[in-house]
Amino acid sequence: MADIATSSDPTTTAQRGTGLRAMLEDQTVARRVFWGLLGVAALLTVLRPWLPDGLVRIPEVLLLPWRDWIDAAFQLIAFDLGFIHVTRFLSGILEFVLDAVANILYGRARWPRFEALPWTVIASVAAILGYALGGWRLALLAGGTFVWAALIGQWKWTMETMSVIVVAAPLGFVIGGLVGIWCWKSKRVEDTVKPLLLVMQVMPFFSYLLPAVIFFKVGPTAATVATVAYSLPPMILMTTLGLKKVSPEVVEAGKMAGCSRWQMLRYVYLPSARTEILVGLNQVIMLCLAMVVLTAAIGMPGLGAKLLEAMGSFKLGRSFEIGVTIVLLAVVLDRLSKAWVVKQPEHYEKGTPWWQRNFLPLLGVAAFVLFLVLSRMASGMDPVPLVVSPMSEFNLPTWIAGVADEVHRKESLSQGREFDQSIKAFLALDWLQAITYAIRFVVNNYFLVPTEKALLFLPTLSVILAVTAITYRLGGVTPGILAFIFFCIVAQLGYWDRAMLTLHSVFMATFIALAFGVPMAIFAVRKEKRAKFMILLCDTFQTFPSYVYLLPAVMLFGISPVTVIISILIYTMVPVVRYTVEGLRNVPPELTEAADMSGATRWQKLTKVQLPLAMPTIAVGLNQALVFAFFMVIIAEFIGTRDLGQEMRRTLAGTNLGWNFVLGFSVVFMALTFDIAINAWAEKRRKILGLA
Repeated sequence: MADIATSSDPTTTAQRGTGLRAMLEDQTVARRVFWGLLGVAALLTVLRPWLPDGLVRIPEVLLLPWRDWIDAAFQLIAFDLGFIHVTRFLSGILEFVLDAVANILYGRARWPRFEALPWTVIASVAAILGYALGGWRLALLAGGTFVWAALIGQWKWTMETMSVIVVAAPLGFVIGGLVGIWCWKSKRVEDTVKPLLLVMQVMPFFSYLLPAVIFFKVGPTAATVATVAYSLPPMILMTTLGLKKVSPEVVEAGKMAGCSRWQMLRYVYLPSARTEILVGLNQVIMLCLAMVVLTAAIGMPGLGAKLLEAMGSFKLGRSFEIGVTIVLLAVVLDRLSKAWVVKQPEHYEKGTPWWQRNFLPLLGVAAFVLFLVLSRMASGMDPVPLVVSPMSEFNLPTWIAGVADEVHRKESLSQGREFDQSIKAFLALDWLQAITYAIRFVVNNYFLVPTEKALLFLPTLSVILAVTAITYRLGGVTPGILAFIFFCIVAQLGYWDRAMLTLHSVFMATFIALAFGVPMAIFAVRKEKRAKFMILLCDTFQTFPSYVYLLPAVMLFGISPVTVIISILIYTMVPVVRYTVEGLRNVPPELTEAADMSGATRWQKLTKVQLPLAMPTIAVGLNQALVFAFFMVIIAEFIGTRDLGQEMRRTLAGTNLGWNFVLGFSVVFMALTFDIAINAWAEKRRKILGLA
């Protein structure tokens, strides 16, 4: 009886658990477990030809009906509980708002029933806003972007895209901000929401589209809902972080002033957290733009739909022009929101006239009225093409007056057809074709095909044990256990081979990104000017919507497996280079000076001092690169893949929510495995280096 009592004592059980965990965390034991798991995985691989099929892949009879369960839950929530009627009611309200905004921006003949704003009005107001936030350079960029969109013949498409952003970004800002405040107020809510946010950040965008279509109908309404949902995580996280960072002295001063709880929030916490909240808004705007472009798959008109259409018909010149517009729009929105972050309130001396204190808003109103009147005067003029034949008179003034209201197709400056011919002529050059063919041949035949076949050859249990061993060695016991559980779930979901194809593309692209990105960063960091330029370049490329990265890959390599890897590679290079540069720049100078004084060579200083100290920061870049790669491999479905992205695209043809979510969670669990492992390893390195 005494033995039974002792064995059931919770204190003793906890001590045993702690002792077991400490033993597994011991480096010698960890090394033995690591090699043991890898040994079992290798043994299963060697015995693969003689293993029964049931030990190579999980038999279908043992797979749980996840799709049916999710579909049943959906039917219960949507129809039995009547949730779809609530969403359709909200959809009607949202559609009304979207129609109103669309009518103002590009004229959809809905409420309010007046003609759309001319492009000159929006371009002039954008220029004045840019000047107010960031000076004449930002004014030129903001105004010039909308001038470009109008004169190139893409005004309506741009406004179709903007009409959703104008609605989705404020909704994401408000909803994310309120949830962030709630998380800040309640630790229980924060602990509940954080795992959901982590899942939302790695969830493939296709998994946002289908529920939005089912509950909110195809088109701009579903696109808005999916866009808002996709943009929420950074807003919630940044709001919570900003409110937590408010200094106790500021809080104490507010309490001593007798502020109520609402006044503390309104006048103390929110102003103090302004920078973090506006950074969250910047991320919301950029994610909204990225998602609005991608929602072309569910009937969202605009730049994304036209880009997808042009790429599908291989109109590279038109695709290039649309890509430039998307990039310019992304850069403008990014720069405006970042300028708002650093913009400080202006104070005037007492007695300053009202018009001086509000000069820029008044200038904006004046420009609005002036260009509106001019456009209405020009609306009755006959459109005149800009092209001047040898026998005709110079018609530039007449053309300018004619396009003040609207740029018609024959008046636009689009050179899509000419670009198309030039690009195709360039791509047809013998030397370029020889280079691209050589790259395709070598990469495909010597890297992609062999590694893909090898990964598909491995038994399921071998992959699970190998991933468990690596994550356990990197992050410790908890990441190892989670890796085992997560990959078992991926195997149980029933799409193992397609999941491995996805993982193969991710790993190959990330490996190449590291192979090229780290040396580039090391080269750049040797001189401060080069490092600053590289960071600026990374910041610029990070604003580009992911769709845009498909263009150069398709132009150079056509539709092939190499194109998929190249498009993912371009997107994942940015965080690798950026974080490597930042990590090397932040190495304490006294340590590099000590290495110099000890007579270390440049190579020894790099490998023994700089890289080890920068490794936690580089690991953050690697983690972000992996997440980007998982995101991009799904987008690459638009140019042809055989992985989970292709299957997810097929789910949009119906209401197969269970099928869609099973595929989506296959990506989620793989991405979470490496995210948790790399973050745990980086944290261990920080503690070892005394940086935690």
